[in-house]
Formats: sequence, structure tokens, C-alpha cells
Amino acid sequence: MPDREDKLVGEFPFVPKQERAQQKRNALIESGYALFNSKGYEQTTAKEIAAHAGVATGTFYRYFSDKRQLLMSLLEDKLEKFLPPEPSWAAGDPESVMAALFESHYERLNEVGLRRVLPELLSKDSELAEVLGAARRKIHARIHDGLVQASEKGLTWTDLDLEMVSWAIMVLVENGQEKESQSGKKADYLEMSKVICRMVFPPDVLADFRNSEKNKMGES
Repeated sequence: MPDREDKLVGEFPFVPKQERAQQKRNALIESGYALFNSKGYEQTTAKEIAAHAGVATGTFYRYFSDKRQLLMSLLEDKLEKFLPPEPSWAAGDPESVMAALFESHYERLNEVGLRRVLPELLSKDSELAEVLGAARRKIHARIHDGLVQASEKGLTWTDLDLEMVSWAIMVLVENGQEKESQSGKKADYLEMSKVICRMVFPPDVLADFRNSEKNKMGES
């Protein structure tokens, strides 16, 4: 997504080369990150970001056209981390493999932060929505392709609507943390993985996966 990301960020008013100026710009970025996370995008102003960084408001506009440009500079190399991972359908026991994959995905989301800001911005920023929408469609296509391959091997339910299941998997994974925040309970990645696997695989296929994995562990 590099070309689209460049367009999202736009041309900065000034890119510092001296260390002192770079420190001021970095302080603004760190302040923006902290305030966007704590207050949200709409409730944060450029003046507040500047004050939090200990610089004048004019200094903010020396480095950034507006608060959107600062936010996009935070997001530009992180957008793909917000997208659901692609499950693996034929690697050992898919329930355990996917559970580990989902846990890593949510850990990355927590490291990135800004989860509160992105949904707030998507309804107002058509360019960002377009970029994320295109990326989601690519992830969906890869999940769908994986399901097709599994289906061709006779592993899935024979009457499965692969297109629908692909989107259902994405929605489930994307909303996993929302369920966690609503219930106050830590997400159970293995349970999430089991739900997905039961949508995709008949019981006998899942049993074969488990037995095969047990045999491998016994051999080792």
C-alpha cells in the first residue's frame, strides 16, 4: 500500500534535518499519539498537541499541515497490523495454530494502540476508508483462496458457502477485542479458533487433524 499511504500522509510543510528540530517533531508525534489514544481524534486539537509537547502552536504547523497529517504519519507503517491475519488451514492442528495466530495479532494491536481512533476516523476520512477497504478485500481473497484449496482436498463441509464464511471469519476476528472490552473478560483465542474451525471442518476432519498431530508428537 505504499503509494496510497504516501497520498494519505501528503507532503510535509518542513522535514527537519538538524537533531534539535527532529527532536521537536518527534515530541509532537509522541504527544499526538498519547492524546489521540486518551481523548480520541475529534477531541484532540493541534494546540493541545503542541502544548503537550512543550512547544508553541506555530511550531506544530511548521512540521505538520494539520492533526490529520500527524495521525497519518503515525498510521502509515501500521495499517496492515489492524487487519485480521490469514488463517492456516492445513498446518498441524488448525485450532491450536489459529489460536496462536490470533493471540499474536491482538498483541500487535495492543502494541500499536490507536484502536479507538481508527473507527472514529473511518466514517469521516474517505481516503483512509478506501485504503483499508482495499486491504481488507485482499485479506478476504487470501482467506477465501485458502478455503477453496481446503475444499478441493475434501476437508470442508460440502455445502459451505466459502465466500460468506470468509467474511464471517474476518468479522469475528476484527471484533474480538470489542467483545473483550464489552464483557470485561480476556479474549479466549482457542475458543475463537474452535468456532471458526467448526464452521469450516466436519467433526471427523477435525478429529483427523488432532490425531495426526498427536501421532507427530508421539514420534518426536
